[in-house]
Amino acid sequence: MTDTTATPPNSQGPWAIPVRAAPPGAPAPRPTTSFPRKVWNLLVAIKDGLALIFLLLFFVVLFGLLTGRPNAALPVSKGALVLELDGVVTEQPAEVDPLAALSGGQQLREFRVRDVVHAIETAADDDRVSAVVLDLDRFLGGGQVSLSEIGAAIDKVRAKKKPVLAFATAYTTDSYQLAAHASEIWSDPIGGVAIAGPGGSRLYYKGLMDRLGITAHIYRVGTFKSAVEPFLRSDQSPEAREANLAYAGVLWDDWLGEVKKARPKAKLDAFIADTPGLVKAAGNDLSKASLDAGLIDKLGSHMAFDERVAEISGASDDSRPWDYNAIPLDTWVAANPPEEKGSTIGVVPVVGEIVDGEASNGTAGGETIANHILDAASDDDVKAIVLRVDSPGGSVMASEQIRQALLAAKAKKKPIVVSMANVAASGGYWVSTPADRIFAEPDTITGSIGVFGILPSFDKALAKIGVNADGIATTPLSGQPDLLGGVNETFNQLAQASVEDIYARFTGLVAKSRKQPIEKVRTIAEGRVWAGGTARQIGLVDQFGGLPDAMAAAAKLAKIDGDYHAEYFEDEPSEFSKMLAELFGPDKDQTARAPRGWFGLAALNRQLTERRLVQDLSLLTDAGSVQAACLDCRAYQPALPRRAAGTKGWLASIALLLN
Repeated sequence: MTDTTATPPNSQGPWAIPVRAAPPGAPAPRPTTSFPRKVWNLLVAIKDGLALIFLLLFFVVLFGLLTGRPNAALPVSKGALVLELDGVVTEQPAEVDPLAALSGGQQLREFRVRDVVHAIETAADDDRVSAVVLDLDRFLGGGQVSLSEIGAAIDKVRAKKKPVLAFATAYTTDSYQLAAHASEIWSDPIGGVAIAGPGGSRLYYKGLMDRLGITAHIYRVGTFKSAVEPFLRSDQSPEAREANLAYAGVLWDDWLGEVKKARPKAKLDAFIADTPGLVKAAGNDLSKASLDAGLIDKLGSHMAFDERVAEISGASDDSRPWDYNAIPLDTWVAANPPEEKGSTIGVVPVVGEIVDGEASNGTAGGETIANHILDAASDDDVKAIVLRVDSPGGSVMASEQIRQALLAAKAKKKPIVVSMANVAASGGYWVSTPADRIFAEPDTITGSIGVFGILPSFDKALAKIGVNADGIATTPLSGQPDLLGGVNETFNQLAQASVEDIYARFTGLVAKSRKQPIEKVRTIAEGRVWAGGTARQIGLVDQFGGLPDAMAAAAKLAKIDGDYHAEYFEDEPSEFSKMLAELFGPDKDQTARAPRGWFGLAALNRQLTERRLVQDLSLLTDAGSVQAACLDCRAYQPALPRRAAGTKGWLASIALLLN
């Protein structure tokens, strides 16, 4: 019998697999598919499957966007405006982290300060709002300036004789600052009030780095530039302690003054001085001790609190007396957009760490912010620009890019006014130098006029495991900085000279903008951080005031006669981010499962601590330029560290492993 081969209809060329002819009468053999075609078919199937998944996801997203966004129609004709602040308040909420959202990680919500303030202020004069409810059960805080602004708005509601009721299982320093402005403060019987005040510890890594054999090459100028101390020391320097105590003391005094003014009958000093003693006298009951000291007005469960609100605002269901007529914050904000009367003043937020290139909301990308400023400068309708700064600084190059954009705006005869929020330090002050006028609050953290650079080398670490680096060099800078073989003295000298040059530029900018002798600026620079009140005394800011005051000054400089309004130049959240927020962001069910009380709040705050730890260590691996940054100032900023979650590298991995 002669063998023959048949080529399957779908096979081609040399990839065809021979098929032996079948004997007469035998069933026809099934065609054999080539291996490459099997692979191709698998890839096509995967492609079709992914296309189907994304198509289904598209319709789910479309449904979510159509049904999940706040509706401008109010759910009730009259009721209580509910501020359920489960998360933090911040100048500019960050976009939802896609990886965290898709992995099912718990999302902490961020509330825009101006939305909260506007909602409360409009509620004061609107008859549809019978009361304002502050649900602070899972509130994680905000910067002291932001909280004071919200507190002032609450005072306007009370001035209209409308009740403001606050509830939390347990009150912390930040949540009590808001609650103090309420007409009724409720606490759960298992909760109470415990005031900590500013302060706390940070980690120092010198011992760990010595053990691992990591050398941190630090280039800095400024006696008080403590940002790099965790990599140089095992404890806080006396200079850093002096500066930190000075501005923390100012913030604490201002906090006490605000709360005492709001609650004049509360025995605040005695309670703070000996909280354990008063708790013991109350039978180890913190809530009763808080009640006896006048810090809270009533003890009761959340349901009892809701019944009290229903007495004022009406119950939505008579059979459920705890279900009161509620107006959610998002719905109220959507139904009451800010008025846009008169001339336009452009407001450009600079929020979060200043980084090179572009960045999404919550992080100040140098290119992103510069483009917003240039857009405002090119808009003929914009008569002046207000830079709203809430940043601990960051990249010098990005800060300078923002400053150059402001200079371009000034060249177009646009007045520039800076409004400092919670923090405007280091790079945050660098970008403020072109301003015609600088506004700050007494609790603003500013200054920190100093710069640094940091590079690690691992030659000692490699030597510990028997690995050495060697090579050739044609010049003293060949291969430098050599992170594996060691950084040489030539590079060190050059890097230090560069940092000193940038510091001279920084102090020169401050001297020119503040019209002060350079010798005086050097005495208040050195990287030292100042509270807003002291900063005004030494000439770093012009006057106290918030964003409305800065807007008024900008209108005056622009010679605006009549009404004016703010137009914000910032990126709108992407549709993808909105989709993730709708589908995977915090919802009622998730919020209901979130922990409450002292240990619950500690668990939530642990996330902030973890991220700040990784952000500290990422300085060694991520810092790509000379930095004008104040790391200590981050503790006074409400927003979560933005870049920590995405930090890569071996050092970040060690930080997570040690956690």
